[in-house]
Amino acid sequence: AILYDEADVLKEAGKLEEAVAKLEEALAADASYALAHSALAVVLQRLGKHEEAVGHAEKVCELEPDDPFSYTALSVTYQRAYAGTNDMSFIQKAEDAMEKSRMLQMG
Repeated sequence: AILYDEADVLKEAGKLEEAVAKLEEALAADASYALAHSALAVVLQRLGKHEEAVGHAEKVCELEPDDPFSYTALSVTYQRAYAGTNDMSFIQKAEDAMEKSRMLQMG
């Protein structure tokens, strides 16, 4: 959690590359650390690395498949990826993720 906190400070300071390095270090220690994956999705997206960001957001859903927020965050990541790349395939994925989130919320 120390690495995650350090990454958060770096992110707030605008030191995105350094934040990515810290988060990757955290994941090297524990690949199933969902919070680090979701943070990486955000930071990588700010850096314009949409494909990588999507990969981390998808990983969060694998790790926490029963959490509706995982899919909401994934949907947002897909939407931003579409905005950044104009790749239409992200639109359908965003809608699918949102639908999954709604279904989980309804239980």
